[in-house]
Amino acid sequence: MSATRGPAVRGRALLGGLLLAAGLLAGCGSGDGGSAAAPATTDPSLGTVTVAEDGVQEVTIQTPEEYVWLPATFTVAPGRVRLTVESTATEATHNFRFTPGAGAEEIPEEIPLLAAGETRTIEFEVTVPGEHPYECSFHVQLGQTGVMTVSG
Repeated sequence: MSATRGPAVRGRALLGGLLLAAGLLAGCGSGDGGSAAAPATTDPSLGTVTVAEDGVQEVTIQTPEEYVWLPATFTVAPGRVRLTVESTATEATHNFRFTPGAGAEEIPEEIPLLAAGETRTIEFEVTVPGEHPYECSFHVQLGQTGVMTVSG
């Protein structure tokens, strides 16, 4: 009797395991066919460069719970830049750094740790036109990268 019930029980267990795995995989998706779309930028001033009274260019970007930068690109002129990074995440911890060895010039200033809900600012000077990639080194494998372009 147990010989006839054994395969049936194993079959139900296998089916249950497959259904569980399918449910877990579905929970990892973005619900749009698998492409992870960045959330819409709700603040139109994000990534907009303004010039402060002291002549320093100012720009703000955000990182929400998703592993993205909002916006992922912005452009500055050669000169001093004051970059503010806001975390709108409620759980994720990030950092911000210009990707070492990848830009038109090295920019050593960074934000080593940005807790959920925290805002930090760095100031630096850029002189070389071109692309300066940046990243959250904790989540670069998840695509949390961006590019600051210095205009010519």
